[in-house]
Amino acid sequence: MQVLLRSLIICGPLLGAACQHAAPPPARVDKPAVSFRSALLEEHYQRLGEQPQLLSGDRLVVGTVTAVASEQIKVDIGELQPRFVPVKPSEEKRFTVQPGDELILTLNEQNLVVDYHLAGERSGGHSVLRGSIAQHLPVGHDRVVIKTTEGREDSFEIRPASRSKLASIPVGVQGVFLLDETNKIVDATFANPQAVDQARRLPEQKSPLKGSYPRIDGTIIEPLSQDRITIKTQDRGQQSYHVRPLVQEKLATMKKGDAVTVMIDEDDEVIDVAVPPKEKSR
Repeated sequence: MQVLLRSLIICGPLLGAACQHAAPPPARVDKPAVSFRSALLEEHYQRLGEQPQLLSGDRLVVGTVTAVASEQIKVDIGELQPRFVPVKPSEEKRFTVQPGDELILTLNEQNLVVDYHLAGERSGGHSVLRGSIAQHLPVGHDRVVIKTTEGREDSFEIRPASRSKLASIPVGVQGVFLLDETNKIVDATFANPQAVDQARRLPEQKSPLKGSYPRIDGTIIEPLSQDRITIKTQDRGQQSYHVRPLVQEKLATMKKGDAVTVMIDEDDEVIDVAVPPKEKSR
């Protein structure tokens, strides 16, 4: 008892004032790190004079690169598990990522990383495009034709993380699309609640799942001309097909007699192309 009282007497005068004025301890251990990263994010945009372009539900977080492999970058954003992002976007944007670098990550409403930039460096920024998907996505869901609100149609490549999201938006339904500085779509959402309701009523207008298109193997009889190509197959004979704009480039160099595999959509139009490997001459 005497030892306890002596301890209270010694500790009381030394810690009393501090205990009266000190703020309560943070509820979470990672609170200081979050505050630091939020400040770094704010400083980044203030110093560069940029304003981030994001879709509804998107958010920005700052993470520290802990490792860089041949294909992936490991990033610590203060969560229990690290995030992994592909190296390819940084190569396309022409910046190098090294361990210790700070990255600004864009997360969508599903908490998935859809884009990233090097903190402290001018990125060129995102841009937002409003419009509707003009036609079903090709088999790989890697490209899309957007009809803008001004009536112009443009083709865009889709980043892998957003392909399933684009495929879930029906053709003709108004959407909002987020593009990175390489002009590739990194995120998308419906333009308004009315578009969401319209999408529910038009499930058949969504792009089919990968691999669900009929496949036709044949030989080119008439090469691509005026958006059409004629193919001869064993079961269908000789038939002419309209070729969607997204895949015309793949067929433009093919000649009469070339073997080809095409995917046909519900309108009997060519939606994707695969060229069988040529046999090696003996």
